[in-house]
Amino acid sequence: MRAPTLLMFGDSLSFHGPDGPYPADDERLWPNVAAAALGGRTELFASSGWTARDAFWALAGDPRVWSMLPKADVLVLAVGSMDTLPSPLPTYLREGLRYLRPDALRRFVRTQYLAAQPWLARMTRGRPVALRAELTVRYLDKTLGSIRALRPDLPAVGVLPPVHRAASYGLVHTGRMEAARAIRAWGERVDVPLVDLAELVREHVLSGRGNPDGMHWGWEAHERVGKALADVVAPLLAGNPDGHHVG
Repeated sequence: MRAPTLLMFGDSLSFHGPDGPYPADDERLWPNVAAAALGGRTELFASSGWTARDAFWALAGDPRVWSMLPKADVLVLAVGSMDTLPSPLPTYLREGLRYLRPDALRRFVRTQYLAAQPWLARMTRGRPVALRAELTVRYLDKTLGSIRALRPDLPAVGVLPPVHRAASYGLVHTGRMEAARAIRAWGERVDVPLVDLAELVREHVLSGRGNPDGMHWGWEAHERVGKALADVVAPLLAGNPDGHHVG
């Protein structure tokens, strides 16, 4: 059995550790913990703040993703978590702050927005979120459907969003439950197993043992999530001696 390749779309949870971001090949990160447990490797495509929509855009526009599609043994859609966060400004305005010039104006506006964000999140009770639950499902479905048009036998795994205690979002996370319900229903409909991140990291995050930002995880949680993902993926690979899933 050859070493399997996990093609993963992720967000900052996939490459941030207890004190900030790490290189994607750091063996302590949960995508690599999972790959090591399976005797393979993970090809990670991720960036901070990525939603399910960003994952679809990466699939549509990044030729590095295209080059990995024929080599992948499992698709891991580890997106949807950031979709649930409060987004007091519409995404196009929030993302557009980086384009403001001159630099002094950009820094001033960004500083003011970050200072106001916790208060706005509390005042609006976490609404709107970065991406509505129905849009999260739509883009997960578009990504899965596009890949399966080329690789109909490729197994896929998704995730349910975790919890946070981030002061930067006013400790507000009212969008998580709705998104979790929608993603769970989608997973059942398309026969995609889901890793429940909230169940795996809740105590770790809420007890303060994770990253001080209240959003990202320490190595303890990375280890636990990675092993859980490996447990879900292993049966999908078990039917083929070459490492490919048998549909």
